[in-house]
Amino acid sequence: MAIISSKEMLIKAYNEKYAVGAFNVNNMEIIQGIMDAALQERSPLILQVSAGARKYAKPAYLMKLVEAAIEDTGLDVCLHLDHGENFEICAACVDDGFSSVMIDGSSLSFEHNIAETKKVVEYAHERGVSVEAELGTLAGIEDAVSVSEKDAKFTDPDQAAEFVERTGVDSLAIAIGTSHGAYKFKGEPKLDFERLEKITKLLPGFPIVLHGSSSVPEEFVTLCNQYGGKIPGAKGVPEEMLAKASKMGVAKINIDTDLRLAMTASIRKVLTEKPDVFDPRVYLKEGREAIKNMVAHKMRDVLGSSGRL
Repeated sequence: MAIISSKEMLIKAYNEKYAVGAFNVNNMEIIQGIMDAALQERSPLILQVSAGARKYAKPAYLMKLVEAAIEDTGLDVCLHLDHGENFEICAACVDDGFSSVMIDGSSLSFEHNIAETKKVVEYAHERGVSVEAELGTLAGIEDAVSVSEKDAKFTDPDQAAEFVERTGVDSLAIAIGTSHGAYKFKGEPKLDFERLEKITKLLPGFPIVLHGSSSVPEEFVTLCNQYGGKIPGAKGVPEEMLAKASKMGVAKINIDTDLRLAMTASIRKVLTEKPDVFDPRVYLKEGREAIKNMVAHKMRDVLGSSGRL
């Protein structure tokens, strides 16, 4: 039981046509819920930390929580930096004990993105840490990442192949229609599977990553709104589309918004139905259980990762 690299984990997922869930973590209850689900489902998993999570919980606390989770469950876990904005942050996380980092140069020019990514790859690989990069730009908002719909750009397949060859990255996040946040689609949800197929043909055996892949389950949105929330018109990526992508070379699928919705909906319900409750353990316990059930469902019914350990 240890913090392990994502490299072998994602290659196995690619070869066996399933995806590893990469779940964003911010506190103890979220980590416990995810880990309990992985233990129940015997599923590989990636716990990932964003810039917002590092600012909120502090790196030392997050690292110790992950170490405790590994000790408690006996599971190997990949600890991943999500959307590292520069070399310095990626290097700091490598030095802190992360086993995987993402350098997000998607807002840079193609050549600048390559240069920044190569720098991170050299530093991380020397220390046994895997590297994810991004090519193409997703719309939406997630922590420090904010991109307008007009600035979003789908990944060019030929550029993707050149990028991987020149940088030596271990996985690549691409843009094919997903987006960050709870409001992913205004109309009918659609992913560009033709573009994904072109990319995977040019990069045979290479793990592809989808960011912004929460499904925004209607049950949680309804529950939030029923108990005082205001989340109108939220719409995510249909789970059947994610299941299809996992069989087409997508080996890592990022999920964050669904965790937030599950926890918030459950807590709102408790506080509304039991206004005398003021013990955080009571409502956080319900939030933790909701996360466990939702993550187990993703592993079992969407990602296909159950029983892979």
